[in-house]
Formats: sequence, structure tokens, C-alpha cells
Amino acid sequence: MNTQLLDIHPEVAFALQNNQAVVALESTIISHGMPYPQNVETAMAVEAQVRANGAIPATIAIVKGRLKAGLSAEEINYLGKEGKNVTKVSRRDMAFIVATGQSGATTVASTMIIAAMAGIKVFATGGIGGVHRGAESNFDISADLQELAQTNVAVVCAGAKSILDLALTLEYLETYGVPVVGYQTAELPAFFTRESGFAVNYQLDTAQSIASVMRHKWAMGLKGGLVVANPIPHEFAMPKAQIDAAIEQALQQAVEQGIKGKESTPFLLAKVVELTGGNSLKSNIALVMNNAKLAAEIANEYVLKPM
Repeated sequence: MNTQLLDIHPEVAFALQNNQAVVALESTIISHGMPYPQNVETAMAVEAQVRANGAIPATIAIVKGRLKAGLSAEEINYLGKEGKNVTKVSRRDMAFIVATGQSGATTVASTMIIAAMAGIKVFATGGIGGVHRGAESNFDISADLQELAQTNVAVVCAGAKSILDLALTLEYLETYGVPVVGYQTAELPAFFTRESGFAVNYQLDTAQSIASVMRHKWAMGLKGGLVVANPIPHEFAMPKAQIDAAIEQALQQAVEQGIKGKESTPFLLAKVVELTGGNSLKSNIALVMNNAKLAAEIANEYVLKPM
């Protein structure tokens, strides 16, 4: 692995060298998740949440051809202002964006790759990608799932995005040996809602127990990450019927407009925001903040007893 292509922010590098807790954060939410300046304000608030819970934030991106583990305020503002002019980057795109000196907003998959290169073991995001509805005919499956199967990073999320086929997503993760852990819940949360009707593999109720599983999994040479499913706080959860109706309408519009591939998730989420009168965006921000808090707690526990 050539780490000469990687810039680790000095604060992040110092924390890693001194066995301090670090939490990776993705950048797709900045460039593709919401409008400017709300995107920048949210990114800075999430970083502040990580700090408030005793860890160092490392927002991940590609900036002008350089892999970045930790961004300056100026770089976060740049990604926010550029918005969708910045390429949404998954594993397949990384070499092309770096080789041509472009900037890229990292998805779950590419954030995991860069975090692993830097030595960061815990990553907080909103929701993971997964198997899209209709995948039995269009084979639309997020690269996030394959990355979880091979990259040693724990991903703290509010479950898989509710626009997905959750049953097939869980089946795919099981096939590739990726454990799905429910934090203080036996049921997989579905991003905007706390319930999905599907069980997680294991319920763990403390950050300490999650960190212990991480240490033991990787000590045994078992490749891949794990999904830590953290339900959205009760007060921000949306009624399941309302979200389901908005998703069905958004899916229909995506089909009508020929939206496919990596453009489908941002399109569907934006459409759900529109159809819910902005309520889903408030929920989205709240769940990311909640995940950042738990991720910081897990990162702190993980560095306490390195194996």
C-alpha cells in the first residue's frame, strides 16, 4: 500500500501515534447530502460532537488528487461550496480521481479504505448502502457491502438506508461474514425509523463490549468490518408509514427519470426530504450526530486495551 498518496492531518497523526481515539467521518454528506452552507455547518457540528465525546475527528475526502485523513476547516468549506461539482467517489473511482488531481467526496466504501490506510478503526456515518430494491433484475448493490467484507473498520450507522431492500442487504452481509450489531436493540434500525422488522445478529449494550468484539475479531485474523446499528433517537424518529409512502413515491420517480447507479441514493434521499417537508433532513442530521457520539465512545474503549 502506497501511503505517499495520503495526507494525515497533523492532529489526527498525533492522536494515532499516541494511541488516542480517532473517528473517521465521510464527506459525501458534505458535497452531496445537503445544500451550502448547511452542509458545512453540519460537518463542523459532527466534528464538534466527536470532540465533545473525547475523540479526534478525521473527515475523509480526496482534495486535489490527495487522499485526506482529516480536513482543515478551509477544505470542508471548499467541499461544501463546490457541492455536486465534486465527484462522488467509491472504490472504483479512487485511482482516476487521484491520478487526474481532482477532488472527491467519499462514500462509506472509500472512507473505509482511506481510514484503514491511516490506521483508523472506527467510522461514523448516517446509514450504509446496501442492496437496492429490484436488485434481482438490475443487480444494483452498493460497494459498501463488499468493503465491509474486506476492510477492518467498524462502521457506526443508523442501520441501512430505508430506501433499500433491507432483507437482501442483511442476507448479503451474512454471506460475506459481516456481523450486524444492534446497539441496545435487537432490531435493525431503518435510518429514519427505529424499527425495520428485521433482527440484528447480536445486541450489545455498551461501547466497551463492541470494542472488545472488534479487538477479538481482528486478533483472530478475520478480515472485514462490522456494522454497529445505532437507532435514531426517539424524539427524531419519523412515523414509519410516512417514510414508507415517501420512499415508494421517490422510487417511482427514480424509475420514471432513469436514475440509476451511484446517483440513485442522493436522488432518493433528496426526494424523500422534499416529500416530507424537510422533516427527514432534520432526522438525518440528528442520527448522524447520535452516531458520532457512539463512535467516539467506542473509539475510546478500543484504544484502552489494544490487543
